Formats: sequence, structure tokens, C-alpha cells
Amino acid sequence: MADRPAAVGQVKLRGRRSECAVLDGMLAAVREGESRTLVVRGEAGVGKTALLAYLLERASGCRIARAAGVESEMELAFASLHQLCAPMLDRVGRLPAPQRDALEIVFGLRAGGTPDRFLPYGAMMLAAFRGREPEASTLIESAIKDATAAGQGAGVQTAQWVAAVLFNGLGRYEQALAAARQASQGTPHIAVSAWALTELIEASTRTGEDRLATDALERLGEETRASDTDWGLGVEARSRALLSEGKTAERLYREAIERLGRTRLRPERARAHLLYGEWLRREGRRTDARAQLRTAHDLLAAIGMEAFAERARIELQATGERVRKRTVATHDELTAQERHIAQLARDGLSNAEIAARLFLSPRTVEWHLRKVFTKLGISSRTGLHDALPSRDQNAAPA
Repeated sequence: MADRPAAVGQVKLRGRRSECAVLDGMLAAVREGESRTLVVRGEAGVGKTALLAYLLERASGCRIARAAGVESEMELAFASLHQLCAPMLDRVGRLPAPQRDALEIVFGLRAGGTPDRFLPYGAMMLAAFRGREPEASTLIESAIKDATAAGQGAGVQTAQWVAAVLFNGLGRYEQALAAARQASQGTPHIAVSAWALTELIEASTRTGEDRLATDALERLGEETRASDTDWGLGVEARSRALLSEGKTAERLYREAIERLGRTRLRPERARAHLLYGEWLRREGRRTDARAQLRTAHDLLAAIGMEAFAERARIELQATGERVRKRTVATHDELTAQERHIAQLARDGLSNAEIAARLFLSPRTVEWHLRKVFTKLGISSRTGLHDALPSRDQNAAPA
């Protein structure tokens, strides 16, 4: 007799009774205070994500940590480890002294000798992308000092690029320009040099250094056209738009958004929406600007790029729209019921369908959704896709 299907939300698992039993057993052991590790392997399309979804739906009361691989982090050892550890630093005091001390030093929470020469880079990058200036600056200075002493030019260059990202996010373009110029010079690490060129172009155009930006764009074009990827060509189009005007600029911004939208690099796509929205506002097209800036703000806040999200929020205010200041932690303010309703709405269920599933009235569902929109700083259901990414978007590839 065939296995009865196990329901996972709207997904049916057929013929997976033995796998589900393993997952149930692991979760039961964790609830008893034991430590467990499970690796889910298999070819694409065999159902790994569905099995993880099955486990997550049954992990009520547990704190869920997710890590997503990003191509730009490939050269940063342990970057995914930092994604997993950062949300749990509030519990670091429970660890034995050696592990506690190592994590606090790596995340810049206190001074001390670096536990491992690679570990600070992931923390440094996360702090910079979040716009946490005091924490990021401490880690950047430490990384440059240690890499210089060890004669590691690539380490110095990486830290300088990260500094450029930090200061561009904060709108401190003179400092971003100085860091990006250093990071884009020489060839200790060719990939980092190319990444730094995009920061250099943005900072240069914001400080009136158009000649410097033009030279950097020429160098960037050589790199991106050779790779012929949507990522590279999308970033080039975004950078070229900063040096263009009128219809040419608009065409390039739209090309950048389209190309980057075909990649998994949400930070780059979000920044394209931000720059396009800033340009539209300067062109006096406030309604069009709001649409782009709202998208940028929702994306950037959802992925934790708080400084860039703040840039978008300030620009939105300049168009006459009021936006609540939101950080990466804001979604944790949702109650369990609000989160459940928001996830169902994100997945396409109507208010009536949600009400029937949860034994509520449609009016109650609507009331909860209004509270969710306010807490998340979004204006409609469309913002839920970025503010509350689905499991498929957040889960690390198995």
C-alpha cells in the first residue's frame, strides 16, 4: 500500500514516510535537549526543500537560523557561519569561556587577539552591509592591521572594499571614495578590485568626480563584458546609468533591474531600485520615484541592509511619503498569529481563504494584516514577498 501523503502547508509529501520519521525523531531529540545534525542531500528537484519545510513547520518554539549562499561572499571564509551566529549573539554568555571569547572578538563585541585570521572577514562584511558603523569600523581597522602585518594584500583590499560599501550605505561618499580608490588599485585580488569599482563609481558621481567615475566605468566594463553574466552586466548598466542622463539613464536603470532580477543577488537589485528612485526624484518624477524607492526600502530592510534602507526611507520622505524606520529585527515584533497570517497572504491566499483555514472572520484577518503592514513598513501584500521571504528563498542549498 502506498504511503499516505504527509501535508506540508499546501505541499503533499508522498512516499516519504521514512524520511519524515527521521526528521520527527531528530526534532524530538532536540526538544529533549540533545544536539543533532542532519545533512539532506540529493539531486535538484527530488524534494529536499519540501522535507526541510516539513521540519520547519513542526519546529514550533525553536529558533530557526538560515544561511543563503551569495556569490560575492565566496572568497570570505565562514561567511555563512556568521549569518547563522549573528542572530544568536544575545545568548553568547551561555557558552563556555573559550567559545564565548572567540565569538565576541570575531563579532567586534570586545577587544582581543583574533582567534583565526579568516574569521573576522565574514563578521566585518555583515556589519558593513548592515550599516553598523562602530562595529564595522573596528573590524575593518583590525583586519587591515592584521593583513598588513602578515603581508596579505588581498586581505587589506577586501577590508577596503567593505569600508567603501559601509560608507556608501551611510551616505558618507568622501570616505567611500577614499576606500574604493584603494580597493580598486592593484591586483592582489582581481574579483575584489572589480567589486570595488562599482563602489568607486557611485561615490565618485556623488562627489563630483565624474572623470574618476568614467575611468572606473571603463575598467569595470572590461571585466563585466568578459564574464557575460546578468550579474556583471546588470551592475555595469547600473553604474553606467549614474553617468548618463535622460532616456539613456532610464533605459540603463531598467536594464540593471531586469538583469539583476534574474539573479539571486537581492542586495544588488535593491541598490539598483534605490539609485533609480533617487534619480527619478531628482528628475521631479515623484510618483515614479516612490514606486522604486518603496521597492528598494522593502527589499533592503528585509535583508538587513539597514543603512541603505535608511537612504531609501529618507528619499521617500522627500517625495512626501511617510515611512516607518525599520531594522532587520522589526519582523520579530510580529506575533505568532500575525506571522502565520502574513505568510499565508504572502503565499497568495485571499482573506477569505485565510479566515477559513484559521477559523477566523475575514474582517479579523484584514485587521491583522493592517497591523502586519504597519510593523513591516510596507503598504500592501506585494511587500510581503521581500519582507517575509519564503523558505525556498532563505534556505541554504542542501
